[in-house]
This record gives sequence, C-alpha cells and structure tokens, in this order.
Amino acid sequence: MEEVDGIIVRNLRSIGCGIDEDINSLGQFSTELIVEAVARCLHVIDSSIEVSYKLPPSMAARFRIGTNLANAVQGLGYRGDVGYHTFLYSNETEIRRVLMFLVDRLPKEPSDASQEPLGSVALLQKSISAAISCQLALPWWPPFCQKVNTGAQQFRSCHLSVPRDLHNLKKPLPKSVTQYYKSSLLPFASCQPVHISDLPAAIMEMNTRSLAFQHEWETEWNQQGLASRLSKEEYKARKHQRVRQKIADQVRQQLSQVTDDTGSAQDLPSLMASMGSRDTSARSKGSRFAYSEKLQFAQEDDRLLAQLNTGATVDRTTEADLQKKREDEIESLKAKLGEVTSAGEELEIGLRKMTLGTENMTEQLASTESDNKKKEEEVLMKKKLIDLLPDAESNMKKLEMLVEASSKRLVSLANQWEKHRIPLLDEYRRLKEVSEDQTSENQRKIEDIKDMQEKMKELIGETRDKDSQYKQLVTEYERMTRDVNRSAYTQRILEIVGNIRKQNEDIDKVLADTKSVQKEINQLSGVLDRTFAVTDELIFKDAKRDEAVRRAYKLLAALHDNCNGLIKSVEETGVITREIRELEEQLETESKKNVEENLGKITGDYQQMRQDNVTLLQRLKKQGAI
Repeated sequence: MEEVDGIIVRNLRSIGCGIDEDINSLGQFSTELIVEAVARCLHVIDSSIEVSYKLPPSMAARFRIGTNLANAVQGLGYRGDVGYHTFLYSNETEIRRVLMFLVDRLPKEPSDASQEPLGSVALLQKSISAAISCQLALPWWPPFCQKVNTGAQQFRSCHLSVPRDLHNLKKPLPKSVTQYYKSSLLPFASCQPVHISDLPAAIMEMNTRSLAFQHEWETEWNQQGLASRLSKEEYKARKHQRVRQKIADQVRQQLSQVTDDTGSAQDLPSLMASMGSRDTSARSKGSRFAYSEKLQFAQEDDRLLAQLNTGATVDRTTEADLQKKREDEIESLKAKLGEVTSAGEELEIGLRKMTLGTENMTEQLASTESDNKKKEEEVLMKKKLIDLLPDAESNMKKLEMLVEASSKRLVSLANQWEKHRIPLLDEYRRLKEVSEDQTSENQRKIEDIKDMQEKMKELIGETRDKDSQYKQLVTEYERMTRDVNRSAYTQRILEIVGNIRKQNEDIDKVLADTKSVQKEINQLSGVLDRTFAVTDELIFKDAKRDEAVRRAYKLLAALHDNCNGLIKSVEETGVITREIRELEEQLETESKKNVEENLGKITGDYQQMRQDNVTLLQRLKKQGAI
C-alpha cells in the first residue's frame, strides 16, 4: 500500500493540505490532519460544502464536524460504512478507502501552459486539432438547411404518395405498373409538396413513420405472432379479417342507432323498399304463404307508394298546411305500416307452424319406414326358418358346421388383427411421442428466441452504456494534465502487476504441491487399507488353529487402531495450527485498527466532556444566583 499512500499524499499536497515532508503513509496521519484532508477534498469537489478545516477544543463541536463530514461523503455516493468515528477514532484501512474515493472524485483540469516550448509544427497541429474539435462540437445541419446569414428553414412536412409493394426492385416490373407510375397519376416526390423546402421534412417524416410501423410490427410478432404458431401471412390475414369484422360491427351498430333515432318521412321509402325486398326473398323461396301475402298486400303497398310519390308533388299553399298534411300522412302511414307489419308477423308465425308440422310428419315417415324394414327382415328370417324345418337334422349339422367355421374365421381374423394392431399401436405411440417432442422443442425454441431477444436488448443497453462511458473517459483523459511524470506511475503499476503475477505463480505452485501431497496421501491410505484387509483376512484364517497367530492378529488390530489414532491426531494438529494462524491474522488485523489508542482517545474525550459539563453547571448556578 506504500504506492497508494504516496499517490494520495501527493494529491492532498497539491490541493493545499499542510502535510510535512516526512509523512509518507496514512498511518502517520493525525486526527486533525485527517479532518483537514477530508474537508479540503470536499470543498474542492463541491464548493458549496463548507466544513471547518480544524477541530475545535469542544467535544460537542468535534462530534458535529465529524457527522457533517460523514454526511457529505455519503452525499457524494460513498457506499461504505462512514460516521463521525471514522474521522475522530480512525484506523488506517477505513481512512485509505475514504481518501481514495475522494481523490478519485477530485476535478482534473488541464495545465494552463506547457512547460516545453512548442515549435511551428506543434503549433500548427494544435491549431488544427482545436479547429476540428470546435467543428465536431457544433450540431450537424443538412446542406439544404445551411443558409448564409438567413438561418435554418422551418421544419414543415406534408403527405407524400409513393409506390407500394415494390420491396424487391431487382425483379423487373410489369409493363402496366411501369406505365402507371410513368403517367401523371403519381407525380414525382419533388413535385408533390407545395413548397420545395418542405420536401426533406416530408421524406424524413415518411421514413420515421415507416420505421415506427416496422418496429411495432416486430414487437407484435414477437409477443403475439410467435405464440399463435402461425406464419406471418396467416397472422396478417387473420388480423385483417378481425379488423374488417370490427368495422362491420361498428357500422351496423351506428346504422341501427340512426334508424332508431330518426323517424321522419324521408326514411319511409327506404323502409318500404326493405319490406319489399323481404317479400321478394320470401317469394323466391317458392312458398305459397308468401305468394298469398303478396296478393293480399300488393294493392296496399302500391297505394302507400303512390301516396308517398304524390305527397311530394302537392302544391305548397302555406307552410302550416303543408306541415299538417305531412303529419297526417305520417300518422296514416305509420298506422298502415303497423297493420302490414302485424299481418306479416302472423303469416310468419303460420309459416313456422306449417314448417314444424312438415318436419314432424317427415320424422314420423322416416321412423315408420325403418320399422317396416325391420319387420321385413324378421319376416324373411322366419320364412327361411320355416323352409328349413322339413330337413331339420341335416340343416342343424350344416348350421353347426357354419357356426364352427365362422368361429374359426373370427379367431383367425382376431389373430391377424392383433398382428396388425400391435405395430400400428407402436407406430401411433411413436408418432405421438415425436409430436409431443416437436411441440416441446418448438416451445423451447420460442422461449430461446425470446431469451435471445432479451439478451440482445440487454447487450444493446450495455453497449450504449459502454459507449457513453468511453466518451466520458475520453473527455476526462483530454482534460487531464500533461505535465505529470506518468512514466513513474507506469513503472510502479508494472512492478505491482509483476509482484502480483509472481505471487499468483507461488500460490499456484503451493496449491499444486498440496494437491500432489493430498493425492499421495489418498493413494497411500488406499494401499494401507487394502493391505490391512488382505493381512487381516490371511491371519484370521490361521488364528483359529494357532495361538501365536491369534496373538499376532490381536497385535495387528491394536497396531491398526493406534495408527488411525496417530493419523487423527496429526489431522487435528493441522486443523488447530490453521485455526491458530487464522487467529493470529485476526489479531494482527485488530491490532492495526489501533483499538487501544482509540480507547484511550475516547476515555480522554469522555473526561473532557465531563469537565465541560461540570464547568457549564457551575456557570448556570452562578447565573441563577445572580
């Protein structure tokens, strides 16, 4: 951490912190120096933050300053644990993290002048780069929007009519289509706007609209089209049919509302025409009821139409008389229309009754015919039996032979059916499994497609974030000072990287040695177990006959138990040694936190606070006595 502390100390000296030359690490910082460094960093980062650089003697004021510093650091986005104790009772690790965060947030301003004199070539390159930077900073304007001393054109768009369904221009167009587009029916896009200055805006709006439509279509297809398992043409056809059906329903609903709301005389001719069309449709069916209805009400319909036609040619004497005549005609026509409608409804009811009667008679006739067929079959069967009665015995034998042959034929057919049924069932089950697998595969592919689309969106977002981060880093790099000796930093970074690489190699070697030793231990343990098992088996066979072998067997078992105990003791010793090492590391970490020193500081601050409280109480008593 010496390199990190050196970089932090140099940056703190550059912003005006009074750090002595003999201080080279953060462990040598006192509480007053820590508070001053943090306060100056906060003031340089944000000039609106006003915190005292020095600690006052009062403990309450010290706690207040420490709390203000902690709140300001958290306000800048520091995510670690920070409070007044971080600055008043600090340890080296926490202070290093806080100062690294603040130093990284310090503004980086370029130097005002270069320390080395620039030649003519360097000055020319610098002026060229400055001019290019200024041009890149300006917004881009199309050539037609760039006018000298007059400003840009106003953005006005208009509708453009363009050819449709010409996506593939590589294929030759038919002559009819070419002639149509060459004619004056569709002028060029440059001739359609009223003002030629509106053409770019209209083209941009048309392209934007087409791109938005394409984006909406892709979104709809990815969300609903793929789930419907239809092709794009089928999905579009179904969508068009659904839209047409909705439009037709809306038109019918509006027409029905208009028909219900308007009851004037001008709708009566269309109503009579619809009644006439209904009569015509009924007559086209060839029903005598419709024909009689037509004969009965033909004269009344003619008279009503005549009245309507003559009512339009009546001389207009006065406005009041004409209005009264129209109202009378409307009332009379409404009454006659009601009579005609009721008569038509009665005829329709009679027609329905006759239709139901006809259907019932047809059903009865069909049931009677089926009964007759069954009875005819029974009669034929009985007639055949009567013919067989004179020679009953021979006929019975023939019937038995026929029954036996039929049963054998049924058995053979059943066997053949079983032979054919088993492969068919296997094929059916196989095809069913293939269909289920294909369905699950299709569903999985759809899910994979959706996941890939989500990943593509995430990657696009990450790419945009990386681009913005790259631009920000480029701008920060351009703003950095050029007079800093970066070779020293680079050399130090390379040395740190080399040390880390060397440490990683050492760690890998230790891990490889540990793995090899563990492998050897496992192999030896296996050999030992197998050897003991074989030896135990051989000695146990001879122990039943020889007393010396029996004692040897007991000694072998005791030796094996003692060896196992020694191995466990060694393992426990290793575990205890590792725990001791971890505890020593924890003790070393705790010792770096300066717990005793901080405890002494807290005790001194507590005594000082008690003294301050006693002094304040004495002052209050004196003021009360006065």
